[in-house]
Amino acid sequence: MAKSSNPEGKPGVRIVVAGDRGTGKSSLIVTAAAETFPTNVLRLLPPTRLPEDFYPDRVPITIIDTSANPEDRGKLAEELKRADALVLTYACDQPETLNRLSTYWLPELRQLEVKVPVIVVGCKLDLRDDQQQVSLEQVMSPIMQQFREIETCIECSAYKHIQIPEVFYYAQKAVLHPTGPLFDQESQTLKPRCVRALKRIFILCDHDRDGALSDAELNDFQVKCFNAPLQPSEIVGVKRVVQDKMVEGVNERGLTLTGFLFLHALFIEKGRLETTWTVLRKFGYNNDIKLSDDLIPHSSVKRAPDQSVELTNEAIEYLRGIYELFDGDLDNNLRPVEVEDVFSTAPDRYYGSQFEVILVHFLFIKLQYVPYREALGMMYRTKMLQKKLHWEGYHLMHFCQSGPL
Repeated sequence: MAKSSNPEGKPGVRIVVAGDRGTGKSSLIVTAAAETFPTNVLRLLPPTRLPEDFYPDRVPITIIDTSANPEDRGKLAEELKRADALVLTYACDQPETLNRLSTYWLPELRQLEVKVPVIVVGCKLDLRDDQQQVSLEQVMSPIMQQFREIETCIECSAYKHIQIPEVFYYAQKAVLHPTGPLFDQESQTLKPRCVRALKRIFILCDHDRDGALSDAELNDFQVKCFNAPLQPSEIVGVKRVVQDKMVEGVNERGLTLTGFLFLHALFIEKGRLETTWTVLRKFGYNNDIKLSDDLIPHSSVKRAPDQSVELTNEAIEYLRGIYELFDGDLDNNLRPVEVEDVFSTAPDRYYGSQFEVILVHFLFIKLQYVPYREALGMMYRTKMLQKKLHWEGYHLMHFCQSGPL
């Protein structure tokens, strides 16, 4: 079996554990790796590796212990900067260590420009005074409002084996399926780049272009992304969930774009970020929700300065079909909104007036849908008359309507 890696291509996830001295860092690590509480523990552990089958994502984890001693500050800073995720600990029986998160540790991370997800972990839960029982949400909410880099919070006990595996599962998950690129925590909405990516995916899956995913299209989408079909009862259930919360999310033809976006927002709110990330990655998006460069089509045709390139009859027929498909009012002209629709699935780098050039050069001139002089005028107005579009435009058009292979 091939070795798994995280979305950035690294062979595993590196999790650094930091916090005040005596907050239970080393005991947490040993208990997670050995599944037993240590009677004696080293002051500073060597790197600890969890095997790739430790969690369902099958990505190996390396856990780095750190020292909070002043003389080790340089080494600590070095490890923090190399982290993929950070577990920041406090002791449940020492309230001052919790206060130090917002007065020292989190500001220090910003000072060092450490921009990785942070999991705040309250250790020694079994030692907390029963008379000091408070809601974790109540305690952490103000801190999380101030420090958005905190992905989640959890309390645990190494001694009583309470929620130890969950600590590093959440840390790994924050790396493999990050919240930040997808969701704005403050407004509780999908971020614009995420919306655009999901809209593109929806359009590519809406094969009959009726503005909704039919049961068959939903099933095709499910198989493509998750390699498993949906049962008819499951499709009914999905649409019912959407319709109960958002009437316009479902119509007589199926699941609308509004409903599709609502579903993904719901997945994220319920902590199922892996679902949305699986969809995005299946359609070629990276952690920044940008299409991978190797998916963007480029012409491989080499020509001399005195040579020209002509489209084949098959290419012309393909473009003619695209033109007619998007000419909704059948007037043999693509209005601006129809041009927008043609390229609504184009990569960001192509988005803009370059579309008009491609349309003119291929659809108007080659297919003679508008007078040649008018087409030249449109090309002049865009100030982007480039010979390279002659061939590459066809590849881009095909990519927009077909998506990555």
